[in-house]
Amino acid sequence: MAPLGPDSITWKYFGDWRTLLLALWAGSMQNMHPQLGAGVEEHSKFFEERWQRLYRSLYPIGGVVYDGPRAEQTAHEIRGYHNAIKGVDSKGRPYHALNPETFYWAHATFLMLPVLVAEYFDEPMSTTDKERYYAETVEWYGLYGVSTRPVPPDWAAFERYFDRMCRDVLEDNKATRDVLDLGDLPRPPTLRWVPMPVWRLVRVPIARGFVWLTVGLYPPPVRELLGFTWSRRDEWLLRRFGRLVRFAWRFVPFDRRFHPRARAGWHREKSGVDTRVETPARNLPPRDRWSDPSHYIPAEFRGRAG
Repeated sequence: MAPLGPDSITWKYFGDWRTLLLALWAGSMQNMHPQLGAGVEEHSKFFEERWQRLYRSLYPIGGVVYDGPRAEQTAHEIRGYHNAIKGVDSKGRPYHALNPETFYWAHATFLMLPVLVAEYFDEPMSTTDKERYYAETVEWYGLYGVSTRPVPPDWAAFERYFDRMCRDVLEDNKATRDVLDLGDLPRPPTLRWVPMPVWRLVRVPIARGFVWLTVGLYPPPVRELLGFTWSRRDEWLLRRFGRLVRFAWRFVPFDRRFHPRARAGWHREKSGVDTRVETPARNLPPRDRWSDPSHYIPAEFRGRAG
């Protein structure tokens, strides 16, 4: 499989910082998958380090799109992190993170991020753009080396697949409720300078805002499944918020619009110099987990595990 390049729609949106507005959406949608949710409940320590896990995951996940000649290597590394995530859930159902249907569902939520960013915070994709973009995501997924059995052949088929998953497969489970519970949301690593009393005050509206935004972006069957309501006024406010984001984004310099891993990809394509970056130390898990093969740990840190 050939890696994607700067002429793709995927490059235009996937590494865009605005996708962080959908982080809670992606995490909760993934966790509603029975097998994926079971894996999170029984294997993940995400809730002990929410921000760190989110920020460091952006590097390899973005690398599958932006790493150019090394994208397939990055994809295989990600696949390797999931080898040992398996077991039997509380209902007696076996699960494995590399089950093709499970692994593809995680990818399906990621591929929806550019579609939703364009729809709510930019210029919506046309049907033609969606068809072209979806074909790109099939190439992107192929880099993982996982069975493509569950991959729909085109955008129209993917829409039917996504709707069926939302209506007939996803479940309201503990992993989903835990990820939506932002009551004790810690400070992001980059805001350690904010005094805790101040953070405790500001995190209340931040948490409520993120949950509200996430509910608004859910497909209606998922809202119903989780017991959320959404009014016309809510939709009006969401669309106005999206327009505000779109307007403000025009004033952000091009290279500042992207995550560092994506930014490095754009730089490589323009200069011919590979400046791929890895996550900084502030995003790493506790040191005693640095040798755990299920974690993305850059080589410079993995060698210092202890």
